[in-house]
Amino acid sequence: MLAFILRRLIQAVIVMVTVAFISFMLFQYVGDPVVFLLGQDATADQIRELRASLGLDKPFFVQFWHFLVNAAQGEFGLSLRQGAKVSRLIAERFPATLELALVAAVLALVIGVPMGVYAALKRGTFASQLFMTLSLLGVSLPTFLIGILLILVFAVTLGWFPSFGRGEVVQLGWWSTGLLKAKGWHHITLPAITLAIFQLTLIMRLVRAEMLEVLRTDYIKFARARGLSNRAIHFGHALKNTLVPVMTITGLQLGGLIAFAIITETVFQWPGMGLLFIQAVTFADIPVMAAYLCLIALIFVVINLVVDLLYFAVDPRLRVGKAGGH
Repeated sequence: MLAFILRRLIQAVIVMVTVAFISFMLFQYVGDPVVFLLGQDATADQIRELRASLGLDKPFFVQFWHFLVNAAQGEFGLSLRQGAKVSRLIAERFPATLELALVAAVLALVIGVPMGVYAALKRGTFASQLFMTLSLLGVSLPTFLIGILLILVFAVTLGWFPSFGRGEVVQLGWWSTGLLKAKGWHHITLPAITLAIFQLTLIMRLVRAEMLEVLRTDYIKFARARGLSNRAIHFGHALKNTLVPVMTITGLQLGGLIAFAIITETVFQWPGMGLLFIQAVTFADIPVMAAYLCLIALIFVVINLVVDLLYFAVDPRLRVGKAGGH
């Protein structure tokens, strides 16, 4: 177990260094930060002085080492567009993105898993066929179109929900949340549904496929021969063994929800990291772009490590395999 964790940590460090190098290359090939900070009318002396103060006059690998050290401390310099520390901008926007992603993930799991189980156990029925048809629509329709349709129907036509913004939030130290206010839930409903639909349909189809495969295995036939009830077989044995691939997809999708909430946040003007990244791309704000890439990579690395560790808790065969290997 310890050796497994150490291997994963080494892999995580390699991945993070690689992503940091790619992020650092943005500073080399996507515009000159000195020109962005000083403007086109800056004198040669001003440019030279700022380059020296930022360390841009040093060799490439010296600059990269300083970038790594600062990134490990969560420092990515100043935003070229807003003139504020990038770490502060990320800290302000991260709660909104994480809140949206978590609500969307919970919706996808709470609705997707029961729908997948029902579609597997009641295959051939009208409701099962309807679920599969709706899942095809959920996978096929682009996220921005789903968001626009929800705004048109529930915000413009019916007026049930607001079409933009985060609503009223509560400050808990440096963390902000809208989940403690009714208006916060009112504002997060449409963005969360928009972000959850693709993941919901993916989880539903995966649970259905895995459930059908597990129900055909020998140990399920043996459980039926022992006279176990359908409830015990379906939920005590089949569903439990379906959870391993579902956990993998759910873990990766949580990282994907955070990373790719850009479109949803743009459509609903949700003040999260995705909207900040879009604004950074528009203005070539390289420090913000680099910080976003590194943070998303860190989130994926941590989620992958947690999912790998959860395998040991869910599937005892992995623990036996590891012990036998040692």
